[in-house]
Amino acid sequence: MTGLKKKSIRPPQNRDQHELVIVSGMSGAGKASALKTFEDLGYYCVDNLPVGLISNFADLVLDSVEIQRAALVVDIREGARLDKLPQVLSSLRRMLKTTVIFLEADTDVLVRRYSETRRPHPLGRNVSVRSSLTAERRRLQPLRALADVVVDTTQFNVHELRAQLTERFQGGNSDRNLLISCVSFSYREGVPEDANLVFDVRFLPNPHFIPKFRPLTGRHPEVSKYIRSFPQTREFIQRISELLIYLVPHYIREGKSYLTIAFGCTGGKHRSVMIAEEVKKRLSKAGYKIKVVHRDSPVAT
Repeated sequence: MTGLKKKSIRPPQNRDQHELVIVSGMSGAGKASALKTFEDLGYYCVDNLPVGLISNFADLVLDSVEIQRAALVVDIREGARLDKLPQVLSSLRRMLKTTVIFLEADTDVLVRRYSETRRPHPLGRNVSVRSSLTAERRRLQPLRALADVVVDTTQFNVHELRAQLTERFQGGNSDRNLLISCVSFSYREGVPEDANLVFDVRFLPNPHFIPKFRPLTGRHPEVSKYIRSFPQTREFIQRISELLIYLVPHYIREGKSYLTIAFGCTGGKHRSVMIAEEVKKRLSKAGYKIKVVHRDSPVAT
């Protein structure tokens, strides 16, 4: 027979020289922000590339001297053609290094994001955003099962998502990819719903009963010094820091993207604030990314 030539199998060494990242996931979970991050990292980026063209695009990457790394977004906008993606992925992974990232978030958070942007869901305007998200989550479940990396962006802002992807794909230390939040709170206002670990520090002496400390918070040097002056405070900080430094690597190995550690006291103003700040210092010194949130003490003085 004459005519079309059979395509030759590419040499194995090309797998290590080129990389393809496919970003997918729930609408509103941060795919656009993720693609911008990859673009800033030097990836050649394409949004909403039809599934039928992905193999051709991979060929282009393998044949290109300029394009060593590329990133694509493929999501629910593909409609029925999305069913072909698992088969395409199987072929891609034999051609070059391919990583699939799936972004997701809690439905309530996604609904709120849609409310803020006032954009319609890709599945249409004729049903509610919540119903569309439910249908989308069900439709994308097979793709989520194929993902190499699943990132829950429920608690992430744009900058935190960017930090996660940058560390993972820019050769950062993968042992430090967990974002940790230290939250102080008042038991009067309830335990934070997103807390993974909760510690009650009401056993510590309360600065609230000292008049000069009452208008201040646990961040004030005098208040902090007072709380730290008790041996049980120093021992608690030491023990809890050692426990967390032991636990965090295990959470990382289980694939956790974020960890929220909550410290509560009666008013959420003195003891919990001081402890959250101290634990943050210890974990930062150990090399972890930490943010502190004083939920019930917005004015930290």
